[in-house]
Amino acid sequence: MELNPLTAISPIDGRYRDKTAELAPYFSEFGLIRYRIWVEIEYFIALYISGIPQLKKFPGTKIEALREICTKFDQTDALHIKNIEKTTNHDIKAVEYFIKEKFDKMGLSAFREFIHFGLTSQDINNTAIPAIIKEFIEKEYLVILDKLILSLTDLSKEWADVPMIARTHGQPASPTRLGKEIMVFVERLEVQKKQLLHIPWSAKFGGATGNLNAHAVAYPDVNWIEFADHFVNEILGLQRSSTTTQIEHYDNLAALFDNLARINTILIDLCRDIWLYISFEYFHQKINKGETGSSAMPHKVNPIDFENAEGNLGIANTLFRFMAQKLPVSRLQRDLTDSTVLRNAGVPMAHTVISFKSVNKGLGKLILNPLKIEQDLDNNWAVVAEAIQTILRRESYPEPYEALKSLTRNNKPVTRAAIHEFIDALNISAEVKSELKKISPKNYTGI
Repeated sequence: MELNPLTAISPIDGRYRDKTAELAPYFSEFGLIRYRIWVEIEYFIALYISGIPQLKKFPGTKIEALREICTKFDQTDALHIKNIEKTTNHDIKAVEYFIKEKFDKMGLSAFREFIHFGLTSQDINNTAIPAIIKEFIEKEYLVILDKLILSLTDLSKEWADVPMIARTHGQPASPTRLGKEIMVFVERLEVQKKQLLHIPWSAKFGGATGNLNAHAVAYPDVNWIEFADHFVNEILGLQRSSTTTQIEHYDNLAALFDNLARINTILIDLCRDIWLYISFEYFHQKINKGETGSSAMPHKVNPIDFENAEGNLGIANTLFRFMAQKLPVSRLQRDLTDSTVLRNAGVPMAHTVISFKSVNKGLGKLILNPLKIEQDLDNNWAVVAEAIQTILRRESYPEPYEALKSLTRNNKPVTRAAIHEFIDALNISAEVKSELKKISPKNYTGI
């Protein structure tokens, strides 16, 4: 069958293609090839600028034309590279041969052997892939995350003064405010975002076993460490790992994936909480005409956005955590297991993007139901027992906790009248009794 959204095996390229299309320029085969070409071209230019004797006659006026090999790269070029790969059975070598063909057409054949000079495949992969992930995080991921944080921040402000029964262990507990409970998630996400922004974009660039052997033997008088540091750090905008094997050790990439998984875990927590609030009827959901909640029950309006997000976040985290554990482990100076794993880096990213969009959509459909929230407050006067016994402690009243325990743990409804009757029977001043009677589930919400 022809590949299209209906025949794609993965839902991220099928059912959810409209939600993941922005990832294609980064994590597709096309995207990977394009970034590899970018590294190869910039490396050649850096060699020329460094003053390699054999490149002194290279016409500097051609530099922009070289960069256009990448900037004007299209699907026809990508298909040509894949055809070359059918012969080479090596993806990086196919890229090298493609660029050499471009050099020949530009009259630069005399310099073609300095394409991929002294490098191994991982010098290209371990710079191209972190560059891909870096640009995706900066240009796409953070934009969607910030939008989600902003939505939560706006809701926390809108509901800042809405009192609500808290639930610890699923049971009614000291009241809180709805806006504050939403702000909990804002703070958690902001903290993890700050940590994310401090993770270095590590990259490997050091030849076949990390020692720049080929470079040093060909040009022993060149300071290749300085060259490599400058190329990776300044030109590619990454951070070169100084001591490596054939591959990047991926420790910081693992930290990134762990961080992304923590952000997703926070959102799983949010989805489950909102799902429960909807089940408590604290929220209604906006109804779109024509939508169906259930094929059998016409009345149903299901919290599908939060359920969809939770499922996709779980898939993403499974892959993020696997990659974080697997990638830093490689036999001796290198095995190939990292290669196929890294090709899937876009998969958890895609499930994450799907989730973020679903959460944001779900938040936009929430309609506060203050009557139900107030009803729960009115039905749970037992929660002010903490306040009463604490003030009684302040007044040195004997065993106040035990007195309130007898009142509230007898499987009988604790009403406003029962609380006030209890207060009236206390051997305390009228002023303190008045103070206690002013406390209610609606105003006992802390600061």
